[in-house]
Amino acid sequence: MPIFEFRCQACGESFEELVGVVAGNGETVCPHCGSADVRKKISVPAPAGSGRSSSMGSGCAPGG
Repeated sequence: MPIFEFRCQACGESFEELVGVVAGNGETVCPHCGSADVRKKISVPAPAGSGRSSSMGSGCAPGG
């Protein structure tokens, strides 16, 4: 499932949510205030090989 960024129009809170691709998945609501008045934000995907994958280490050696 893809992760989308949203911004709540009621309280201004920004948040991320896993969104399913199956119809009838339900509506996205703000986890801060519970409002359903949210808008999907436009975001740029991370480039391949950026090292931001959770399956990879931080790339920092202990002791620096």
